[in-house]
Amino acid sequence: MYFSHEDKMQLIAAYRLFLAHSARIVSKNDRKIIRMLVEKVAEKKAFVRPLTPIHPIVKNIHTAILAEQEIGLGNSTIVSILIYDAVILNVITLEELSKHFDASVVTIIRGLIRANELYEKNTVVETENFRKLLLTFAEDIRVVFILIAERVYTMRNLSLYDTESQLKISREASYLYAPLAHRMGLYRLKTELEDLSLRYTSPDIYFDIARKLNETKASRDKYMDDFIAPLKKQLKEAGFDFDMKGRTKSIHSIWNKIKKQNTAFERIYDLFAIRIILNSPPEKEKADCWQVYSIVTDKYQPNPKRLRDWLSIPKTNGYESLHTTVMGSDGKWVEVQIRTRRMDEIAEKGLAAHWKYKGGKSEKGVDDMLKNIRDILENPDLKDMDYMDDFKLDLYGDEVFVFTPKGDLFKLKNGATVLDFAFNIHSELGSKCVGAKVNGKNVPIRHVLNNGDQVEILSNTGQKPNRDWLKIVVTSKARTKVKQVLKEIDYKDAEAGKEMLQRRFKNWKLDVLDADITRLAKKLGYKAVSDFYQDIAQEKLDLFEVRSHLTETAVEEVDTKSAGNFVQALEGNIQSNDVLVIDQNLKNVQYKLSKCCNPIYGDAIFGFVSVYGGIKIHRTDCPNAPQLIERFGYRIVPARWSGKSGSQYAITVRVIGKDDIGIVTNITSLISKESNVTLRSISVDSVDGLFQGIITLLVSELNDLEGVLKKIKTVKGVKQVERLNN
Repeated sequence: MYFSHEDKMQLIAAYRLFLAHSARIVSKNDRKIIRMLVEKVAEKKAFVRPLTPIHPIVKNIHTAILAEQEIGLGNSTIVSILIYDAVILNVITLEELSKHFDASVVTIIRGLIRANELYEKNTVVETENFRKLLLTFAEDIRVVFILIAERVYTMRNLSLYDTESQLKISREASYLYAPLAHRMGLYRLKTELEDLSLRYTSPDIYFDIARKLNETKASRDKYMDDFIAPLKKQLKEAGFDFDMKGRTKSIHSIWNKIKKQNTAFERIYDLFAIRIILNSPPEKEKADCWQVYSIVTDKYQPNPKRLRDWLSIPKTNGYESLHTTVMGSDGKWVEVQIRTRRMDEIAEKGLAAHWKYKGGKSEKGVDDMLKNIRDILENPDLKDMDYMDDFKLDLYGDEVFVFTPKGDLFKLKNGATVLDFAFNIHSELGSKCVGAKVNGKNVPIRHVLNNGDQVEILSNTGQKPNRDWLKIVVTSKARTKVKQVLKEIDYKDAEAGKEMLQRRFKNWKLDVLDADITRLAKKLGYKAVSDFYQDIAQEKLDLFEVRSHLTETAVEEVDTKSAGNFVQALEGNIQSNDVLVIDQNLKNVQYKLSKCCNPIYGDAIFGFVSVYGGIKIHRTDCPNAPQLIERFGYRIVPARWSGKSGSQYAITVRVIGKDDIGIVTNITSLISKESNVTLRSISVDSVDGLFQGIITLLVSELNDLEGVLKKIKTVKGVKQVERLNN
């Protein structure tokens, strides 16, 4: 690979710096192998230098130094950064690498390869899902630290890049790497990334705040010195070993306050914070911090709403500190942070520093990460983070992240299938899904997806969901949508089947009531009539078979239009106490009173021969009477009441009237006085001064009903009384 003179000078300077900082971490033998691999990378003609102003090898060396010096990473990490390109360019394989270095180096490099593959997906990286997927792909937490270190070094040298690259790199630093650094507890690097990002994305804002900070620096420094002086004196008198310093808040933090408070720079008062760092033994850390807090709040008035106790319950990334806001001179609020040396190192270097310490209270990490780490750290001899080789970064084991062909990222439940993904995008696409191309290969709908898969759903308009799909999907969203689509399909099939059956019955000149179909469906073993209709629509039931079942009890006579003969055949079902005479003066015939008009003793009636083997009695003014007579006149038989009524009939009556006090009482009182009428139920609704009552009465015959209706009409306030059909 071509090296310019400037490249050579930078490379020599970087390598000397590396030797100065890392000789104690990387052994002489390891350095020899690294140098050999780097030289092969440089010589490999296939290696085309990226279009960046910083030589890749120089960048790797500086990233390794940054990772060791500012994050605290150890031997395996440093080695991995320096020989990563050798694996990418096939100078050495991972299998060959394992012969020269510890297995952790292979794990880290494999994680770097997988993490960098994400960028080739052409996806949008500002989403929380992408950060989660990156953490999952990284596998080993040191991979994440390397990515952060690399981006910090790039941001520090961003002035060497062109404007377009500056904007792209800065945005990624802001919405991807700064949140990652924050999550890992690398607060100083997180702040640096945010500030540098603001510098290149909004230079006017950045330099305006920087200028104003610089202009007020002298007065701000004097104020901090005056604030600190009396505290130092009291803490020394109390016997504490400590450091105390003032810290101006970052430009990015100040800009956030300006936006959040919708105010000007001049109205931001808490531009700085005071940090007290105690050199306390582990067993006295909390007690000392609270004692210092007492001294601070005795001297300055605290704001009780601004106390933040991260001693008792540390943050999820291991951050421990005690924060309070007190009022200094001139009525200015000042934030005071109280922590120990150990806590401060963790705050600055994050989890990498945290791993060096043992003990302390329960601390939850990102998805219990710190708990897992602490289990490994139970051995007090393990103090270098390279002993974390057995720890894998499986932060989101219950989730899987996959891409669309365009690079959009979706999060699904672990174990999700192609069908889950299709329904997650759109229910219509899911309903037509016949498979997918996953990473360019055709797979069926039941294929289980893995992290980072690129999925292209294949569909067909002829595809239709079936109940087996409920065994394939694992996400609640997909399951709900499948059930919804199946329900819609079932409804449409049931409607289609019902229409097919009714059309065929019309052609056969058969009148079949809904009750007849319900009985037949139950007889055939269906739990619901809709299932019966669905099978007809899906041609699982033959219509001639349905006809055969319906007419097996003597439909042949009905088809010959001999209703009279059919009645004659029912004479064996004579009941001595019957009050109906049907057709040819026949008594005691099997019949049912139709529910569509609820005839009672005394109503003008007629009989209708049912294909299921019986006669249904209708009132002559039944709403269905005209249609029955017109279409099935040959099945109409005369019927009349005979003898005396021996039964009571439930009749529904509607009463409408003026909503006066006592009107309901008057109606119910009137009914209770009728000897042959019983009040079964009454419901009343009142709207705009009118009331409507629905009354159910038990009567023995028509005369009794007509008599009570006439009396109800005489009740004061009643405007309308009518008998309802059902």
